[in-house]
Amino acid sequence: MRPLGILLRHGDHEAAHYALVLATAAAAIGRDVTLFATNAGCRLLLHAPALLADPREAVLAARGVATLAQLLDAAAELPVRRIACEAGLRAEALDAAALAPGVAVAGVVTFLNAVGDGQIVSL
Repeated sequence: MRPLGILLRHGDHEAAHYALVLATAAAAIGRDVTLFATNAGCRLLLHAPALLADPREAVLAARGVATLAQLLDAAAELPVRRIACEAGLRAEALDAAALAPGVAVAGVVTFLNAVGDGQIVSL
């Protein structure tokens, strides 16, 4: 199967949630997955993302839909390569030391090399 690259540019709950849904589902069926977050999207990859406090998390849980917290745990356990864009971190004034364990810091060239001739989805 071709690798899947997910480019997360937005920091809103909906984009973050769906990026993780795509990443974990693709990894679960054996695809190589790289989740590359830049600009506001980098906030998802922080050790304690503020998005976990979004009221939609409780709604999703009550409806039996995977929450961001569950999907973040799954992404860390599955072979989902998580990269925070170095320039995106600087643009958002975020410290790389605040990233979750296992999240790499790299640039877009690393992302493109990881995906190769695979598919890229942008959110």
